Amino acid sequence: MTDLQERARTQLTVLRRGAAEIISEDELLKKLEHSLETGVPLRVKLGADPSAPDLHLGHTVVLRKLRQFQDLGHQAIFLIGDFTGMIGDPTGRSEVRKPLSREEVQANAETYKRQIFKILNPDQTEIRFNSDWLGRMSFAEAISLAAQYTVARLLERDDFQKRYKEGRAISIHEFLYPLAQGHDSVVLKADVEMGGTDQKFNLLVGRELQRAAGQEAQVALITPLLEGTDGVQKMSKSLGNYIGINEPPKEIYGKTMSIPDSLIVRYAELAADMSPEAVEPIRRGLDDDTLHPRAAKAEVARRLVALYHGERAAAEAALEFDRIFREKGLPDTIEVFEVPEGHIDQKEGVEGTVPLTRLVADTRAAASISEAKRLIRQGGVSLDGEVIWDEYCKVTMDREYLLKVGKRFFRRIKKGPSLRKNA
Repeated sequence: MTDLQERARTQLTVLRRGAAEIISEDELLKKLEHSLETGVPLRVKLGADPSAPDLHLGHTVVLRKLRQFQDLGHQAIFLIGDFTGMIGDPTGRSEVRKPLSREEVQANAETYKRQIFKILNPDQTEIRFNSDWLGRMSFAEAISLAAQYTVARLLERDDFQKRYKEGRAISIHEFLYPLAQGHDSVVLKADVEMGGTDQKFNLLVGRELQRAAGQEAQVALITPLLEGTDGVQKMSKSLGNYIGINEPPKEIYGKTMSIPDSLIVRYAELAADMSPEAVEPIRRGLDDDTLHPRAAKAEVARRLVALYHGERAAAEAALEFDRIFREKGLPDTIEVFEVPEGHIDQKEGVEGTVPLTRLVADTRAAASISEAKRLIRQGGVSLDGEVIWDEYCKVTMDREYLLKVGKRFFRRIKKGPSLRKNA
């Protein structure tokens, strides 16, 4: 074996670690050997539709694998699907997805650009927007693209197949989504495309469209999906089981401490950027009961906060968590929320009131009024230390309250300035 082949195999070993599947390893090895021989970096594509403004730990699994390619000397192409985002990826959906507006997509795309460089090396990252070519395609060109794939092949896809059998609607534009994603690979001349296990079908479509265009087919490197804090479903902002990389240190730390014990090693491997050598003692300690799950989670939580906020913030978050949950104390500082005047129901001669659900939603302890109701019914909301079970409770705004939602969310609640007497 030559030195070049040995170096290529070493790179493959690094890239294989933590990957769910590589289609195919032999092809990737050949591409790595050719890259080392010619000195031309591989073009490694990762696409993301900006369907929500924030990235979470689930996104970072594939982003960290992309960073591994960069560390090995290759070129990352982070493709923001500002055009496909308006179609809506049908992956895993049981019904037609409501497309986002151009304004929503563009606003989210700007936040993506800022967040990815918490992980990627900007000097080795090419940011592209697929509206640059998909938005300029003529109808004739779109028909030509559609002619390269059959409906029968598209119906092989699990979610389409299930919806078809159940008589659920599948819109024509949803069939076009994997073709558009595959066409991105043709335009970008991708050597490798990355995505989670739910993206496998789309990645394979890209391989076929590249062959049809006379290009060498890209390698599909597929990464696992990270379960959310509920330990059941994949991490998703819409499910509320996510840990955002832009969240405050104490939130990242606290949410990590809430994950099921069964996910500790998985989070260490996939999200916390821990080496196999660092993960092994945790795995072994949990298996033989020499390491308490709480201590293992604390180490993973500390590393996650350090990744996105630094070591000092990680240490402070750990102390804060211990103060609240071990000593049953309160945070050193609790943010004050002043209730907007328009949200207070004012009646002549009496103090105004606000529905508790409104307070929970306005402070962003819940994403919506309906979620606030659910939290109250579950006993997750208290005022001044008293759990409130009545989802129709109205709070009289005659003084300041301490609102607690869940285990970690605290706010002091009071009237806005314009509502004070003699204001």
